[in-house]
Amino acid sequence: MAEPTIAVMDVDGTLVDSNYHHALAWYRALRSLGETYPVWRIHRLIGMGGDQLVAALGGEEVERRIGAEARDRWVEEVDPFIDEIAPLPGARDLLVAVKERGHRLVLASSGKPKHVEAFLDLLDARDLADAVTSSGDVESSKPEPDLLQVARQMLGAADETSSVMIGDSVWDVVAAKNAGMPAIVVRSGGFGDDELHDAGAVGIYDTPGDLAAALDDTPLA
Repeated sequence: MAEPTIAVMDVDGTLVDSNYHHALAWYRALRSLGETYPVWRIHRLIGMGGDQLVAALGGEEVERRIGAEARDRWVEEVDPFIDEIAPLPGARDLLVAVKERGHRLVLASSGKPKHVEAFLDLLDARDLADAVTSSGDVESSKPEPDLLQVARQMLGAADETSSVMIGDSVWDVVAAKNAGMPAIVVRSGGFGDDELHDAGAVGIYDTPGDLAAALDDTPLA
């Protein structure tokens, strides 16, 4: 019998509706430090880890000057939003569907550990995840592959073990490609289908519930 597939599932923006909260928090954090960027530009980078985002948005000079402080202020800005964030439609159904097919499940997020913990409770997912990882477990976050590699290692898997990434952004797809994994995405990241396909996504669905209903048409059949 074949080894069960490892489903490495993003949390922020894929299972919970948090992307626009994060964009506004980054806008406020950066503006408080004298750097104002259009919110739509920030939104285009959500899904990328905070260790990467400031330089991607403002360049290396801005990262050197205020990057660390911006990340601290982002946490202060996003914390009050946590109670407003809700699961995306069918989020827990997707987790259940993956487990019912005998696969192993890692919930992996570039977010802060305390936020991931809050979302686990929101999703009632503690009984479903075989492992959980966050930005606190890696040196570099998405689009680097570190988070996905750690997720596999948590289950004692070799690199060649079958694994699939489920995310919501181009950055998830790029990280999966860098880790040698196919990626399935939901549209809650706000990226166009053409961008997601060009990045390498093997399937695109509106919501986690839609993906759960179509799971037998994916590598997680």
